[in-house]
Amino acid sequence: MFYGYGLYFLFALPALLLGLWAQFKVQSAVKKYSQVRSYSGLSGSQVARRILDANGLHQVEIEESKGFLSDHYDPRSKVLRLSPEIFRGISITAAGIAAHEAGHAIQHKEGYAPLNIRSAMVPTVQIGSWLGPIIFMIGLFIQSAFGTQLAWFGLILFGATALFSLVTLPVEFDATRRAKAWLGNTGVVYQQEMEGVNKVLDAAALTYVAAAVQSISTVMYYAFLLMGSSRDN
Repeated sequence: MFYGYGLYFLFALPALLLGLWAQFKVQSAVKKYSQVRSYSGLSGSQVARRILDANGLHQVEIEESKGFLSDHYDPRSKVLRLSPEIFRGISITAAGIAAHEAGHAIQHKEGYAPLNIRSAMVPTVQIGSWLGPIIFMIGLFIQSAFGTQLAWFGLILFGATALFSLVTLPVEFDATRRAKAWLGNTGVVYQQEMEGVNKVLDAAALTYVAAAVQSISTVMYYAFLLMGSSRDN
């Protein structure tokens, strides 16, 4: 029992610490630069609208959503949803996050491959994220060849979440790259303000790295449990 818990912490602790660090970084950066007004005085929704229109995405609507940092682009309905702080805010944080989300809309228009792959994986991941661990645990406790096969099936199903988190990385990094380039080149954000934009978006990107590490660590832990159980049998 102690070995099992020790093994779990061996895999989980680094990912947990990285996740906590990432959350601290993004919350600190967002809070700090939410209090810094951009020189342009444009709200997040206005920044996003300018980017979308400049890229021929006049049909993409911008809506105010609920919740803190609930910002996202919905490729199915072609709607950009911004949280109240970003939609109405005229801060460095609002400009950076709004530009990042607009970057996803541009990816969608251009048929950016990682975004298409991620979108196609969503149904599988939604099922695998909760059903995979259940099937894995049931199979792990069935002392038979069938149980082992069932556990492997659950592990593979859950493994889709780790693959999804890896595919998400280039999607988010590219959207951040697009946001920085557009804001810096158009003068919507002055060069001296780009330090704040960089810190906000880089901190946000770190949270996706932490999520990927956590998913991979969990898959590795399940795999070690299964291989250990197979040896015992």
